Amino acid sequence: MNAPVDDRVDGPGEGAVTARVRDAVPDRAEGTAAARAQDPWQDAVLDRAAGAARVGATGQDERADALDAVAAALDRETGELVALAEWETRLPAGRLRAEVGRTTFQLRSFAGYLRSGAANGVVVDHADPDWPPGPRPDLRRVLVPLGPVAVFGSTSFPFAFSVAGNDTASALAAGCPVVFKASHSYPDLADRTAEIVEAVLPKGVFALVHGTRRARELVGDPRIKAVAFIGSARVGRELHHLAATRPEPIPFYGGFGSVNPVFVTRQAAAVRGAEIAKGFAAALAQSSGQLCTKPGLLVVPEGFAGQVAAEVRALRAEPLFNRLVAKRCETAVEALTAFLDVLVEGGSTAGGHAPTLLRTTAADVLAGQTDALTECFGPVAVVATYRSSAELLELAATMPGQLTATVHGEDDDVLPELVDELTGRAGRIVWNDWPNDIATTPAMHHGGPWPATTSPFHTSVGVRAVERFQRPVVFQGFPRRFLPEVLADNR
Repeated sequence: MNAPVDDRVDGPGEGAVTARVRDAVPDRAEGTAAARAQDPWQDAVLDRAAGAARVGATGQDERADALDAVAAALDRETGELVALAEWETRLPAGRLRAEVGRTTFQLRSFAGYLRSGAANGVVVDHADPDWPPGPRPDLRRVLVPLGPVAVFGSTSFPFAFSVAGNDTASALAAGCPVVFKASHSYPDLADRTAEIVEAVLPKGVFALVHGTRRARELVGDPRIKAVAFIGSARVGRELHHLAATRPEPIPFYGGFGSVNPVFVTRQAAAVRGAEIAKGFAAALAQSSGQLCTKPGLLVVPEGFAGQVAAEVRALRAEPLFNRLVAKRCETAVEALTAFLDVLVEGGSTAGGHAPTLLRTTAADVLAGQTDALTECFGPVAVVATYRSSAELLELAATMPGQLTATVHGEDDDVLPELVDELTGRAGRIVWNDWPNDIATTPAMHHGGPWPATTSPFHTSVGVRAVERFQRPVVFQGFPRRFLPEVLADNR
């Protein structure tokens, strides 16, 4: 999911739909009245979004119907959207068609969640003069929308985490208008998807913009009340700082990725070594390593690295999303090879980028080689060998916050201390499987401690993602005629 957002004013070409808001002039002072007077996009887009914030006062059934309508419209246009995405992203049609299905499933899941009433967060405590600590007034708690939300699209998922993806769906489900910052990697697809979304939503509830300058202006604008970001740590941290230092700081839900370490016990390597090596190679190759959940660090007992290298060496080269992603991958590999051994030399070929596998030791990482734990977006991974269980545990204890952590072990040799250590460092812990795929289900948590994300308490996948864009309000002692409809009952 995590891929670098564009760090330049324009992407690699204008989209076919030119009516969208795009950068056409150099950067100016951001957020000033003079800048907006010369370039009125902010007022044109954000005033409509602020005005449309009243959508949060509509019933949850109306919001659910709108999400269902978006899903149905995307289903009708799947063929056109997949063809456009295949041309712009170089991803295979089968993968793209499945991703459209995931996207519409997400939208319908939020619709069902709204209809269930669970998204209200309603808690009612009736007045009780005999309440033990003292008389209790009538208290009614409900979740209300924050207001307009800026959403940044992922390069890796042009549908499921893009224009009509999970962040957009969860914000709309919360009752928040969305201003979506498109990825530069597929501008035409973003434009066409936005047309479909806007056609079935109330005016002003959704808008799309392009360009890095406008990304920063969005985060700094007082009409934006929250940000959902998927992208590189460098850009994300800059925007996170901007959100936190505004006159009115706002929540910034950023996903920056991680190395998603995989720990293989001695017995697992002895019993299932060939299976683990093959599974790791397949996980590394999935989407050519362009997933935020890609296992980028494999921690194995000494003597096992060669078996893993043989499987990785057999993988074929695959194209990356665009030249910018490829350049950043190559730069990161160059930095890592300055101090790590090369087990499998990949790099650019006529068919794309072949996987690269590097090697270090747990002892070297513990001695200060912590740059080996840095995510490299693309088909690149590091194998770290350990000599003892104590060294394995010590390495686990050095890991920064992660989206996922995986253990491959046998029932009688897994160290409970390892699982405990990883529980404190990852949002999802995987047993004898691979972390790449993120199930769209209520129990899923896609997030993790810093620096994997900016908020370990929230998920960006599943219906609980709606909670990022709501806040609680308590009404005390009000006559029912003044209460929101959802609170005006006898529960």
